[in-house]
Amino acid sequence: MNTKRSIGAITAAGVSLAAMLVGAAAAEPLKIDLSKESVGAEPTSFVPVVGVWRMESESGKNVLAVDGRQWKEGQSSAGIAEKAKALYGERYAEFLDRVQAFAYFPYAVAKDVTDFRNGELSVRFEGISGRIDQGAGILFNLKPNGDYLTIRANPLENNLVLWKFEQGKRSSVKWIRNTPTATRQWHDLKVRIAGTKLEGYLNGKLYLEHTLPAAVSGRVGLWSKADSYVYFDGYTANPSN
Repeated sequence: MNTKRSIGAITAAGVSLAAMLVGAAAAEPLKIDLSKESVGAEPTSFVPVVGVWRMESESGKNVLAVDGRQWKEGQSSAGIAEKAKALYGERYAEFLDRVQAFAYFPYAVAKDVTDFRNGELSVRFEGISGRIDQGAGILFNLKPNGDYLTIRANPLENNLVLWKFEQGKRSSVKWIRNTPTATRQWHDLKVRIAGTKLEGYLNGKLYLEHTLPAAVSGRVGLWSKADSYVYFDGYTANPSN
C-alpha cells in the first residue's frame, strides 16, 4: 500500500469536504433580526449612509424607519466618515466622495453582507407618509466607489423601477407601471439575481425582468428618496451558489 498516496488522498478529501462546508455556510440565508435593536436609536445591523434611519415600534414590534421628514437635501448620516471606514477600510475616502453626490437618496447598508452576487434579497415595507415620495427600495451591487443599483416601489406612484447610480449620476434602467402599492399597508419587495439576470417581485408577483451588462457583486441594503417616511422589516439575503 502506498502510504504517501493514501495520506494525500485523505488530505485532498478533507480539503474538498472543507470547501463544501464553507460553500454551504456561505449559502445560508441571513434574515436581519430587529427585535433586539433599541427603539429610538440608529440600527446596529444596518449602517446608515445617507438620511435619518432609526428604530421605531409599530404595534409592539420593532421596525426600521427612514424618516425623510427630518432630513435635508445633501445631508449624510451622522458619523459618516467612521461608517465609511467600517464598510470599506482604506478605500473609505473614495466612497465618501460619491456619498455626497447621492445625498438626495437615503440609504443604509446591511452590515454583515459584504459581497452579494447571486440569490434573492427581500424586505417588507410600509409607506407611512411623504408628499414628494414614499420610496422603498432594495439596494445592491454597491461598489467601493459608491456606484450601486436599486429596485424600488412607491405607493404614491404605483410603479416599480430599477435605478442605476453611476459616477455621481442617477438614471432609470427600467420602469414598470400599474403596480398597486397602497400607503399604510405592508408589502413584500424582492429582487432575484442570477449573474446578469434580474427579476423584481412585488407582493409575490413578478413584474420586472432585465439583463444587466455585467454580473452583480457588492454590498446590499435599503434605499429611499427625499421626504419618504417608510417602515422596513424582514430584510433577508438568501445567496445561491
